[in-house]
Amino acid sequence: MAITASHAMWFLPFVLPICFYVAFTDLAQMKITNQAVVILALIFVVLGLFLFPFQEYLWRLGALVIVLIVGIVLNAAGALGAGDAKFIAAATPYVSLGDLRLLMALFMATLLAAAVAHRGIRMTPLRRLAPHWESWDRGRKFPMGLALGPALAIYLILGALYGA
Repeated sequence: MAITASHAMWFLPFVLPICFYVAFTDLAQMKITNQAVVILALIFVVLGLFLFPFQEYLWRLGALVIVLIVGIVLNAAGALGAGDAKFIAAATPYVSLGDLRLLMALFMATLLAAAVAHRGIRMTPLRRLAPHWESWDRGRKFPMGLALGPALAIYLILGALYGA
């Protein structure tokens, strides 16, 4: 992996609770909150300043801005939700460019697992454990935070274990 184990270990304790929170709120409210996205971005802004050479730090922040603009365009086209676009942008600086293919495969696997689990549980009595979750009754809409949060968390965990 291109991410260093030390970087992943520094980010992990701060980012992991946000990833779980994003998955939960998207299930319960079909919303990724602005507070979660802002905190995720601020964690990188603060820690990244100490962890990366300044030029790389600026490139990663630039990538955040570019991904945010692309996300806004995709949201306007109806391809994804605004919270999803903002979360992806805030998560972008955490990912090393050399790990992009790995992250895409990881996200696809996480998305498939989340979709199967969500659709499967929605049709079973387990749904009664959380009967008021908005995601159960949204038809074809899917709480993408259920895949986005865990994908970032798993990436950082793998980075901490197997990073450069």
